[in-house]
Amino acid sequence: QVQLVESGGTSVQTGESLRLSCRVFAYGDFACMGWFRQAPGKEREEVAGIDIGGITNYADSVKGRFTISRDNAKNTLYLQMNSLKPEDTAMYYCAAKYGVCSGSWSKEMSYNYWGQGTQVTVSS
Repeated sequence: QVQLVESGGTSVQTGESLRLSCRVFAYGDFACMGWFRQAPGKEREEVAGIDIGGITNYADSVKGRFTISRDNAKNTLYLQMNSLKPEDTAMYYCAAKYGVCSGSWSKEMSYNYWGQGTQVTVSS
């Protein structure tokens, strides 16, 4: 049984940093993993994706501020978030899929597994 467990979400002030983690309980590695977020009253949106080789993709809204990484040996996905803004407030979800990231990292329907989410709140 595959399980993704996020952690690290909390309340911070504008400009601060935060690192989210996603522990993956599964046999083998997923070709593509991603972070998505959903703010109150809005649809879930892509944040970042990373393939098994370390190639990354980012939404324009987080480029230059967020960094996605993965430690395959520890079965853990990370999201380093710097210069946080109030508009980054959301529930953050990690996701994993067997298919490659290329061309589809931002398509949530392409992901096979999802975590339960971790809340990030940024206040001004």
